Amino acid sequence: MRFGLFIPQGWRLDLVGIDPAEQWTTMRDIARHADAGPWDSLWVYDHFHTVPLPTDQATHEAWSLMSAYAATTERIKLGQMCTAMSYRNPAYLAKVAATVDLVSGGRAQMGIGGGWYEHEWRAYGYGFPSAGERLGRLDEGVQIMRQAWTEGRSTLDGRYYQVDGAICEPRPLQEGGLPLWIAGGGEKKTLRIAAKYAQYTNFDGTYEGFAHKSEILRQHCADVGTDFGAIVRSSNYNVAIGATEQQAQARLDQLQARLGEHVPADVADAALNAFRGMPAVGTAERIIENLQRLEGLGMEYAICYFPEVAYDRSGLEMFEREVIPALT
Repeated sequence: MRFGLFIPQGWRLDLVGIDPAEQWTTMRDIARHADAGPWDSLWVYDHFHTVPLPTDQATHEAWSLMSAYAATTERIKLGQMCTAMSYRNPAYLAKVAATVDLVSGGRAQMGIGGGWYEHEWRAYGYGFPSAGERLGRLDEGVQIMRQAWTEGRSTLDGRYYQVDGAICEPRPLQEGGLPLWIAGGGEKKTLRIAAKYAQYTNFDGTYEGFAHKSEILRQHCADVGTDFGAIVRSSNYNVAIGATEQQAQARLDQLQARLGEHVPADVADAALNAFRGMPAVGTAERIIENLQRLEGLGMEYAICYFPEVAYDRSGLEMFEREVIPALT
């Protein structure tokens, strides 16, 4: 199993209390820590407004961070989980990503999806198209990016995008362009798009959810004639680790208290449902057991989020010391 690490960028209220002038240093130093450690990749989110509710707290832009990490790390792969296709013209995005790949020496990944956060869509003037349109744009956009990276030019007269000889030179260093991570578990369209184009998928990381989505993906691969076994299946995991269950719970209590300073108490409490009972919460032994069970279902890549890492690396270091070696 391989592991990726989310770097705090403010979106999940994980830089609050840190002076904006110090936030880049905080993020960069965690990225460098990951670069020197057992992590295969680092990740950011592509969002503009915080969750669980929009606030005035910092949310740093994903592709600006990708460029910065490309220049300040040496080994680790760089990804976004995931870029919203409609936030940037796909020909432009292909050019941006190619430049990041060159700066990084061939380490960039393309996490891409349809997008979902309605508040920021409307606030930034993108409207909020139907799910069908957002996924149609995803399909066409992926076609444009693949063509740009492999041929150096892209042309498409699509329903949603029209490009005519858009030049993408120099192309990415990686042969065939950036590896495509198609994110999302939509069963009729998203997983079919993944079956057509993806080298990696990212969807539900619970036992039942992962097994079900995997089977849907398998069916789509059979329908479109691609190799299901060649697609690496990944999931995201919110981590709260401790030497005891009580210590893991204390991390969640601290998180709830921090969120509660910026959103209503009931919203802060509901946000912790993304942690409670999930596979990466508890002692190292429990987390290892849970991830081994998921590995048996075909989950090969875990991307981990530590909500407290900008303030306290002890959980991150425990995970590096005890969990990752047991699974790699």
